[in-house]
Amino acid sequence: MTASEPLTGTDVIDCAKASAEQGVEAAARQCGYGEDVASFQQELKQACDKINVEIETLGDLVTEQDEIAENRGVEVAPETRRNL
Repeated sequence: MTASEPLTGTDVIDCAKASAEQGVEAAARQCGYGEDVASFQQELKQACDKINVEIETLGDLVTEQDEIAENRGVEVAPETRRNL
Protein backbone atom coordinates (compact mmCIF):
# COMPACT_ATOMS: atom_id res chain seq x y z
CA MET A 1 0.00 0.00 0.00
CA THR A 2 1.36 3.38 -0.96
CA ALA A 3 1.67 6.01 1.77
CA SER A 4 -0.57 9.05 1.27
CA GLU A 5 2.17 11.44 2.39
CA PRO A 6 5.96 11.07 2.64
CA LEU A 7 7.03 8.84 5.49
CA THR A 8 9.81 9.87 7.87
CA GLY A 9 11.88 8.32 10.66
CA THR A 10 11.61 4.61 11.31
CA ASP A 11 8.44 4.47 9.19
CA VAL A 12 10.41 5.31 6.04
CA ILE A 13 13.04 2.73 6.99
CA ASP A 14 10.43 0.00 7.46
CA CYS A 15 8.68 0.89 4.22
CA ALA A 16 11.96 1.08 2.29
CA LYS A 17 13.07 -2.29 3.63
CA ALA A 18 9.77 -3.88 2.60
CA SER A 19 10.07 -2.38 -0.89
CA ALA A 20 13.82 -2.79 -1.39
CA GLU A 21 13.54 -5.81 -3.70
CA GLN A 22 11.47 -3.72 -6.16
CA GLY A 23 14.12 -1.01 -6.57
CA VAL A 24 14.60 2.56 -5.40
CA GLU A 25 11.95 4.12 -7.67
CA ALA A 26 9.26 1.72 -6.47
CA ALA A 27 10.36 2.17 -2.85
CA ALA A 28 10.12 5.96 -3.20
CA ARG A 29 6.55 5.64 -4.53
CA GLN A 30 5.54 3.16 -1.81
CA CYS A 31 6.92 5.45 0.90
CA GLY A 32 4.92 8.44 -0.35
CA TYR A 33 7.61 10.31 -2.32
CA GLY A 34 6.16 9.70 -5.79
CA GLU A 35 8.85 10.30 -8.40
CA ASP A 36 11.03 12.37 -6.01
CA VAL A 37 13.69 9.70 -5.50
CA ALA A 38 16.29 12.21 -4.28
CA SER A 39 14.12 13.38 -1.37
CA PHE A 40 13.30 9.77 -0.51
CA GLN A 41 16.97 8.83 -0.43
CA GLN A 42 17.84 11.87 1.67
CA GLU A 43 15.10 11.15 4.23
CA LEU A 44 16.06 7.47 4.35
CA LYS A 45 19.72 8.33 4.94
CA GLN A 46 18.82 10.81 7.70
CA ALA A 47 16.49 8.31 9.38
CA CYS A 48 19.18 5.62 9.28
CA ASP A 49 21.79 8.04 10.65
CA LYS A 50 19.50 8.79 13.62
CA ILE A 51 19.46 5.13 14.62
CA ASN A 52 23.16 4.60 13.79
CA VAL A 53 22.57 2.38 10.76
CA GLU A 54 24.93 2.95 7.86
CA ILE A 55 23.58 2.35 4.37
CA GLU A 56 25.05 3.10 0.98
CA THR A 57 22.25 1.64 -1.13
CA LEU A 58 18.68 0.59 -0.56
CA GLY A 59 19.76 -3.05 -0.76
CA ASP A 60 21.79 -2.59 2.42
CA LEU A 61 18.51 -2.71 4.36
CA VAL A 62 17.86 -6.30 3.26
CA THR A 63 19.63 -8.67 5.62
CA GLU A 64 20.67 -12.25 5.02
CA GLN A 65 17.98 -13.34 7.48
CA ASP A 66 15.32 -11.56 5.40
CA GLU A 67 16.45 -13.40 2.29
CA ILE A 68 16.42 -16.76 4.07
CA ALA A 69 12.93 -16.15 5.46
CA GLU A 70 11.63 -15.16 2.02
CA ASN A 71 13.00 -18.28 0.36
CA ARG A 72 11.92 -20.62 3.13
CA GLY A 73 8.77 -21.85 1.46
CA VAL A 74 5.44 -22.68 3.02
CA GLU A 75 5.33 -23.85 6.61
CA VAL A 76 2.79 -26.59 7.29
CA ALA A 77 1.81 -27.38 10.86
CA PRO A 78 -1.11 -29.03 12.66
CA GLU A 79 -3.88 -26.88 14.10
CA THR A 80 -3.34 -28.35 17.57
CA ARG A 81 -0.77 -30.56 19.27
CA ARG A 82 -3.23 -33.46 19.29
CA ASN A 83 -3.97 -33.34 15.56
CA LEU A 84 -0.74 -34.48 14.04
